Amino acid sequence: MLVAVYAIFALAATSRAGVQIGTKFHEAPLAYVLSAFAALVYILATVALARGGRRWWRIALVSCSIELLGVLTVGTLSIFDRQAFPDATVWSVYGEGYLFIPLVLPAIGLYWLRRTAPARTPAAPA
Repeated sequence: MLVAVYAIFALAATSRAGVQIGTKFHEAPLAYVLSAFAALVYILATVALARGGRRWWRIALVSCSIELLGVLTVGTLSIFDRQAFPDATVWSVYGEGYLFIPLVLPAIGLYWLRRTAPARTPAAPA
């Protein structure tokens, strides 16, 4: 279910960024570049969460962490600096345009990753 939600957000963010950049980039370049960045993070998180193994788990962990940091940063900046964000991004006002799912999704992702962390191998004796 988590991978499916990430895939939907990857598709939505990619579509939104593509339309914004392709049709009105000059109106709000920062917002549209951030939408494209969010799309890349969602794509990477989707792939990483769908794959198995320690390496992909780490990539998913980094992706979800960047996503959480991004939504908190962009969400806060979009509230306090409206001029920098004349048009919304996926993460504006903490994902308000997406029912705040962008705020909750990385927390769920990080929780799931914590619960499914690969077993650590014991250190070899010296």
